[in-house]
Amino acid sequence: MNENTHHTAEAALVTGGGRGIGAAVAVRLAEAGFDVALTYERDEQAAAEVVSLIEKHGRRGLALRADASDADAVTGAVDRAAAEFGRLDVLVNNAAVFPVGPHDGHTVEEIDRVLAVNVRAPFLASRAAARHMDGDGRIVTVGSNVATRVPFGGLTLYTLSKSALAGMTRGLARDLGPRGITVAQVDPGPTDTDTNPADGPNADGIRSLVPLGRFARPAEIAETVAHLVGPGGRFITGAVLPVDGGINA
Repeated sequence: MNENTHHTAEAALVTGGGRGIGAAVAVRLAEAGFDVALTYERDEQAAAEVVSLIEKHGRRGLALRADASDADAVTGAVDRAAAEFGRLDVLVNNAAVFPVGPHDGHTVEEIDRVLAVNVRAPFLASRAAARHMDGDGRIVTVGSNVATRVPFGGLTLYTLSKSALAGMTRGLARDLGPRGITVAQVDPGPTDTDTNPADGPNADGIRSLVPLGRFARPAEIAETVAHLVGPGGRFITGAVLPVDGGINA
């Protein structure tokens, strides 16, 4: 890859890249030499700030507004990123909603939206991205430690949605492996973001479950994603990797 010529740079799309883990991944991939597109739902200013950080690393950044519950918006964002950059080498499925509450308190509409954002959107985005990938493509999906073990109540709908991703990852690894496309998943544990802050009301209880005794920093999750999409990740496919401080040990 020629670092000085934009049009030869590898290109990545990070869904939900305007904040939290997604923003950290977008910036880390720019640091690794990728042009990076990101989707966001509402906060245009936050997305613009991430694009600015991408550009500080000498890469092209692109913010695309897309509601992950809208099937056409999901595939449209993938296609637009590929068109803008002239290629698409990496997809990171990160956009998600985090419903918390008793299992019998969710409306049918809320259930449908959570499954649309957390399950259908990664599937559609992966399918769309694979069409643009020509060997050595990488798809990484951000799951959650609660897909494996549920540490407390009120997470049934979220756990249901995140559990589906491991099956998608394994299935796509089989489907896309013959084309040289790897498909892997990262399952973060408690991570210090605005949806689950390390100083939040339940943080001490969560922290007590983590052998390392702290929340992850978003940049630590991003490091594992960067490994999976870099040279070291070429033979990792169908894998679900916990990056959880040992909470599921």
